Amino acid sequence: MTRAPAVWVPIFKSDCDWRGALLQNDLTDRNSTFMDILAHALWARSGFAILDRRHGVDRASVRWALALAVLPDVLHNLPVLAWALSSGAPGDWWAYVVALPGREPVFPAWVAQWSQQLHCWLHSALVAMVISGLLYVVRHQFWLPLLGWWSHIIIDAFTHSADFYPSPVFYPLTSWGFDGLPWNTTWFAALNYASLAGLGIWLFATRRNRDPHNGSRCLVPRRTARCP
Repeated sequence: MTRAPAVWVPIFKSDCDWRGALLQNDLTDRNSTFMDILAHALWARSGFAILDRRHGVDRASVRWALALAVLPDVLHNLPVLAWALSSGAPGDWWAYVVALPGREPVFPAWVAQWSQQLHCWLHSALVAMVISGLLYVVRHQFWLPLLGWWSHIIIDAFTHSADFYPSPVFYPLTSWGFDGLPWNTTWFAALNYASLAGLGIWLFATRRNRDPHNGSRCLVPRRTARCP
């Protein structure tokens, strides 16, 4: 099969105005999108576990929150995955997943554009604010699972740097992002997962000591509510 004309994937997740540039940098550690996605899911799940102890949250809302917590990083991978599978080169998708800035595999322009735009829109606090507001108008209350999406945006805003996929929190007004600490910095990644492990152990150890009637109200109605 003859592949479509390809270009270098642009500076993904940093320059949302696609120009097909190639960034040179001195980063040496490999990226791992999977580990980033896992951390987002674990932080969201831990947060909702604590929220459930205080107020009660139905399981459907927890599942939606987890889905929204990983959606920004999952969705922009789909055009890359679709192209890699259709072209008979699934390894190119994995090469993209673990690539550092400027070292992404070669992709057709449409793949780069779709992936990049999906990333930028889903990592924008302005977009999340509009969606949250519209749902509030329709539902007359804040839709709790959106906290999963908001947690992803806030975490990424400060755990990406100018050289490591800065998160475009004010897109589409600007593609600028905070110059924070890259989450894959060795000591920070270790601290991140150590904190998650500690939080998980605490939640597990204290699960039997909780009062099932401690919450004053259920934040989200449930068919089988544990709230009084």
